[in-house]
Amino acid sequence: MDLLGGAPYWPIADGLPAAYPPLDRDVRCAVAIIGAGVTGALLADSLADAGLDVVVLDRRDVATGSTAASTALLQYEVDVELQALMELIGPGDAVRAYQLLVEAVQGIERLVGELGDDCGFSRKSSLYLASRRGDADRLEREVELRTAHGLPAEFWDRKRITQSYAIRAPAAIRCNVAGQIDPYRFAHRLLARARQRGARIFDRTALTSVEHHDGGVSIGTGRKHTVRADRIIYALGYEVPAPLRQDLVSLHSSYAIVTEPVAHFEGWDDRCLIWETARPYLYLRGTSDGRVIVGGEDEPFRDPRRRDRLIEKKAARLARRLARMLPGLHCEPAFAWAGTFGESKDGLPFIGPSEGFPNGLFALGYGANGITFGMIAARILTDLCVGTPNEDARIFRLSR
Repeated sequence: MDLLGGAPYWPIADGLPAAYPPLDRDVRCAVAIIGAGVTGALLADSLADAGLDVVVLDRRDVATGSTAASTALLQYEVDVELQALMELIGPGDAVRAYQLLVEAVQGIERLVGELGDDCGFSRKSSLYLASRRGDADRLEREVELRTAHGLPAEFWDRKRITQSYAIRAPAAIRCNVAGQIDPYRFAHRLLARARQRGARIFDRTALTSVEHHDGGVSIGTGRKHTVRADRIIYALGYEVPAPLRQDLVSLHSSYAIVTEPVAHFEGWDDRCLIWETARPYLYLRGTSDGRVIVGGEDEPFRDPRRRDRLIEKKAARLARRLARMLPGLHCEPAFAWAGTFGESKDGLPFIGPSEGFPNGLFALGYGANGITFGMIAARILTDLCVGTPNEDARIFRLSR
């Protein structure tokens, strides 16, 4: 599946932080990770730190799949609000999922500190806007529910919003646990540390076959070399592994622009993350070099050519919507791109084993929180690989 269209901002901004070779020989390892995006990088770093012999394979260059297309808003909130998620998966699991996402945002901040590179990371607040007057009461109930379970959230009415921002909205949820990051640089820094810990990383290496059996897996590649592993982890971004049920996820096309650097952020001084209750929703954030990233205009995915033909039209709409939301912000679009993302019915990822895949594990971060889901997957799957029970694995099981 072709995930990208246009020119994603991150590789352009960062250049090539590191180069990895294609696989040129047969290798043996404890864990083979398929996918060298940010989720695969988080897994490689965690598993290598646990002392496991890790090989990472990717058919593209490192971090140029969905990681390069990510707009990288780090939030504990998923697209399904807590009150709705409780109805879908039960109150206890819904609250725990939200708690794990809070921990994931905090964990990413700690990781960046350990890496010794800011990776474009900064801690931010988020503002979840009521798109319609009728959404205000629901957001107030949502805040009451979250705070009752110790989750960070404040209800802001129209007056409080207008006192702080040049935004007109009937209500909002304000949250102080959020952040932003350069996902391309973050993935490269994690892979560099994983390599220092003994992981072997090969890109431009396509899989041609995977044989699952009781003693492990045998992975054939396009370069006629074989990887034999005790376990395989599929960390394919938004691509659905062909043997899995294709109804696990619905695919959508999303569009984004990044502006030229902005001189003054009038009416948006703190550059908090912004999104809204409308579906599909508009979302925006700033960057460390003074730009604005705006995304949205989602629609069901049909094929890459149709998606990419719409980039110019969708980019113009995003620029107009940004101007309406923050009229004091004078922005000139610099780059535009499109990506394909997957969405599960409950907004949560699929993490863990699946029937019919002996010694296979999955880290499929479907939804709008791919990076934070990757952090959760790294913790759960590292536990499973070293034989430590993980109570949270049940929440994200593929059979749910």
